[in-house]
Amino acid sequence: MAGAKAAFLDRDGVINRDKGYVFRKEEFEFIDGVFEACRVLESLDYKIIIATNQSGIGRGYYTEDDFQALNDWMLGVFAENQVNITAVYYCPYHPQFGLGRYRQDSPYRKPGPQMLLDAAAEYRLDLRASFIVGDKLSDYEAGRAAGVSRCYLIGDGIELPSDLAHIKVYPDLLGLVRQEFDSTVIGV
Repeated sequence: MAGAKAAFLDRDGVINRDKGYVFRKEEFEFIDGVFEACRVLESLDYKIIIATNQSGIGRGYYTEDDFQALNDWMLGVFAENQVNITAVYYCPYHPQFGLGRYRQDSPYRKPGPQMLLDAAAEYRLDLRASFIVGDKLSDYEAGRAAGVSRCYLIGDGIELPSDLAHIKVYPDLLGLVRQEFDSTVIGV
Protein backbone atom coordinates (compact mmCIF):
# COMPACT_ATOMS: atom_id res chain seq x y z
CA MET A 1 0.00 0.00 0.00
CA ALA A 2 1.38 3.40 -0.99
CA GLY A 3 1.92 5.97 1.72
CA ALA A 4 0.28 9.35 2.03
CA LYS A 5 1.58 12.29 0.03
CA ALA A 6 2.78 15.57 1.46
CA ALA A 7 3.21 19.16 0.42
CA PHE A 8 6.32 20.26 2.32
CA LEU A 9 6.31 24.03 2.69
CA ASP A 10 9.07 26.28 3.89
CA ARG A 11 7.69 28.99 6.18
CA ASP A 12 9.41 32.35 5.67
CA GLY A 13 9.04 33.35 2.03
CA VAL A 14 6.39 30.72 1.23
CA ILE A 15 3.71 31.13 3.92
CA ASN A 16 4.66 34.56 5.18
CA ARG A 17 6.75 37.44 3.88
CA ASP A 18 10.36 36.90 4.82
CA LYS A 19 11.23 39.96 6.88
CA GLY A 20 14.23 38.34 8.53
CA TYR A 21 13.93 36.33 11.74
CA VAL A 22 10.21 36.84 12.30
CA PHE A 23 9.09 35.71 15.74
CA ARG A 24 6.27 38.09 16.71
CA LYS A 25 2.77 37.82 15.30
CA GLU A 26 2.75 41.60 14.72
CA GLU A 27 5.56 41.07 12.18
CA PHE A 28 4.04 37.96 10.59
CA GLU A 29 2.37 38.78 7.25
CA PHE A 30 0.69 35.90 5.43
CA ILE A 31 1.33 35.91 1.69
CA ASP A 32 -1.84 36.48 -0.34
CA GLY A 33 -3.46 33.27 -1.54
CA VAL A 34 -1.68 30.94 0.88
CA PHE A 35 -4.90 29.73 2.52
CA GLU A 36 -6.62 29.10 -0.81
CA ALA A 37 -3.59 27.22 -2.10
CA CYS A 38 -3.45 25.05 1.01
CA ARG A 39 -7.18 24.26 0.81
CA VAL A 40 -6.68 23.10 -2.79
CA LEU A 41 -3.75 20.91 -1.75
CA GLU A 42 -5.82 19.39 1.05
CA SER A 43 -8.66 18.71 -1.40
CA LEU A 44 -6.09 16.74 -3.45
CA ASP A 45 -5.23 14.67 -0.34
CA TYR A 46 -1.87 16.26 0.42
CA LYS A 47 -0.82 16.47 4.06
CA ILE A 48 0.61 19.94 4.63
CA ILE A 49 3.87 19.87 6.53
CA ILE A 50 5.96 22.94 7.28
CA ALA A 51 9.73 22.41 7.40
CA THR A 52 11.61 25.55 8.36
CA ASN A 53 15.15 26.54 9.28
CA GLN A 54 14.96 28.79 12.34
CA SER A 55 18.54 29.85 12.99
CA GLY A 56 17.22 32.96 14.74
CA ILE A 57 16.84 30.67 17.76
CA GLY A 58 20.43 29.52 17.52
CA ARG A 59 21.66 33.05 16.97
CA GLY A 60 19.92 34.19 20.17
CA TYR A 61 17.43 36.52 18.41
CA TYR A 62 14.48 34.69 19.96
CA THR A 63 13.87 31.58 22.01
CA GLU A 64 12.28 28.23 21.21
CA ASP A 65 9.37 29.34 23.41
CA ASP A 66 9.00 32.48 21.26
CA PHE A 67 8.98 30.29 18.15
CA GLN A 68 6.40 27.92 19.64
CA ALA A 69 4.12 30.80 20.65
CA LEU A 70 4.21 32.21 17.09
CA ASN A 71 3.73 28.72 15.69
CA ASP A 72 0.65 28.11 17.85
CA TRP A 73 -0.82 31.43 16.73
CA MET A 74 -0.04 30.68 13.05
CA LEU A 75 -1.67 27.24 13.27
CA GLY A 76 -4.73 28.88 14.80
CA VAL A 77 -5.00 31.29 11.88
CA PHE A 78 -4.70 28.41 9.44
CA ALA A 79 -7.49 26.56 11.31
CA GLU A 80 -9.70 29.68 11.18
CA ASN A 81 -9.19 29.59 7.41
CA GLN A 82 -10.19 25.92 7.16
CA VAL A 83 -6.64 24.61 6.68
CA ASN A 84 -5.19 21.77 8.71
CA ILE A 85 -1.42 21.82 9.02
CA THR A 86 -0.36 18.24 9.76
CA ALA A 87 2.94 19.16 11.41
CA VAL A 88 5.66 21.76 11.76
CA TYR A 89 9.31 20.72 11.83
CA TYR A 90 12.03 23.26 12.55
CA CYS A 91 15.77 23.40 12.92
CA PRO A 92 17.24 25.92 15.39
CA TYR A 93 20.90 25.18 14.59
CA HIS A 94 23.50 27.05 12.58
CA PRO A 95 27.04 25.74 11.99
CA GLN A 96 28.71 29.18 12.07
CA PHE A 97 26.48 31.63 13.89
CA GLY A 98 24.73 29.44 16.44
CA LEU A 99 25.46 30.15 20.08
CA GLY A 100 26.33 27.44 22.60
CA ARG A 101 24.58 24.14 21.90
CA TYR A 102 22.96 25.66 18.80
CA ARG A 103 26.30 25.98 17.00
CA GLN A 104 26.42 22.77 15.07
CA ASP A 105 26.14 21.33 11.61
CA SER A 106 22.87 19.43 11.73
CA PRO A 107 21.23 17.10 9.19
CA TYR A 108 17.99 18.84 10.17
CA ARG A 109 19.13 22.17 8.75
CA LYS A 110 18.17 22.44 5.10
CA PRO A 111 19.78 21.54 2.71
CA GLY A 112 19.99 18.53 5.00
CA PRO A 113 16.97 16.26 4.50
CA GLN A 114 16.32 15.07 8.06
CA MET A 115 13.15 17.12 8.74
CA LEU A 116 11.56 15.61 5.64
CA LEU A 117 12.77 12.10 6.44
CA ASP A 118 11.43 12.32 10.00
CA ALA A 119 8.05 13.52 8.70
CA ALA A 120 8.00 10.67 6.17
CA ALA A 121 8.61 8.12 8.92
CA GLU A 122 6.15 9.68 11.37
CA TYR A 123 3.29 10.09 8.88
CA ARG A 124 4.09 7.16 6.53
CA LEU A 125 4.63 9.43 3.57
CA ASP A 126 5.53 8.42 0.05
CA LEU A 127 8.23 10.95 -0.75
CA ARG A 128 8.06 10.15 -4.47
CA ALA A 129 4.40 11.27 -4.47
CA SER A 130 5.20 14.39 -2.42
CA PHE A 131 6.66 17.79 -3.27
CA ILE A 132 8.50 20.62 -1.56
CA VAL A 133 8.15 24.38 -2.01
CA GLY A 134 10.78 26.82 -0.82
CA ASP A 135 12.29 30.17 -1.61
CA LYS A 136 15.94 29.13 -1.44
CA LEU A 137 18.08 26.55 -3.20
CA SER A 138 18.61 24.86 0.18
CA ASP A 139 14.90 23.93 0.15
CA TYR A 140 15.29 22.39 -3.31
CA GLU A 141 18.44 20.54 -2.23
CA ALA A 142 16.74 19.17 0.91
CA GLY A 143 13.90 17.83 -1.19
CA ARG A 144 16.25 16.16 -3.64
CA ALA A 145 18.34 14.66 -0.83
CA ALA A 146 15.20 13.22 0.77
CA GLY A 147 13.96 11.71 -2.49
CA VAL A 148 11.03 14.09 -2.96
CA SER A 149 9.97 13.86 -6.61
CA ARG A 150 9.05 17.50 -7.28
CA CYS A 151 10.87 20.51 -5.89
CA TYR A 152 9.63 24.02 -6.59
CA LEU A 153 10.89 27.48 -5.80
CA ILE A 154 8.83 30.62 -5.34
CA GLY A 155 9.71 34.27 -5.09
CA ASP A 156 11.25 37.10 -7.03
CA GLY A 157 14.88 37.49 -7.91
CA ILE A 158 15.97 33.87 -7.41
CA GLU A 159 19.17 33.42 -9.36
CA LEU A 160 19.78 29.84 -10.41
CA PRO A 161 23.13 28.43 -11.47
CA SER A 162 23.12 27.36 -15.13
CA ASP A 163 23.01 23.65 -14.24
CA LEU A 164 19.74 24.26 -12.34
CA ALA A 165 18.09 26.58 -14.85
CA HIS A 166 15.42 23.90 -15.42
CA ILE A 167 13.90 24.47 -11.96
CA LYS A 168 10.48 26.08 -12.15
CA VAL A 169 10.13 29.30 -10.16
CA TYR A 170 6.69 30.71 -9.39
CA PRO A 171 5.66 34.09 -7.92
CA ASP A 172 3.88 32.52 -4.92
CA LEU A 173 2.27 29.33 -3.64
CA LEU A 174 -1.11 30.04 -5.21
CA GLY A 175 0.51 30.68 -8.58
CA LEU A 176 2.34 27.37 -8.31
CA VAL A 177 -0.83 25.48 -7.39
CA ARG A 178 -2.73 27.08 -10.27
CA GLN A 179 -0.04 26.06 -12.76
CA GLU A 180 0.90 22.62 -11.48
CA PHE A 181 -2.39 21.10 -10.35
CA ASP A 182 -5.70 20.25 -11.96
CA SER A 183 -7.36 23.51 -12.95
CA THR A 184 -10.80 21.91 -12.68
CA VAL A 185 -10.24 21.56 -8.94
CA ILE A 186 -9.38 25.21 -8.43
CA GLY A 187 -11.69 26.74 -11.00
CA VAL A 188 -9.03 28.54 -13.02
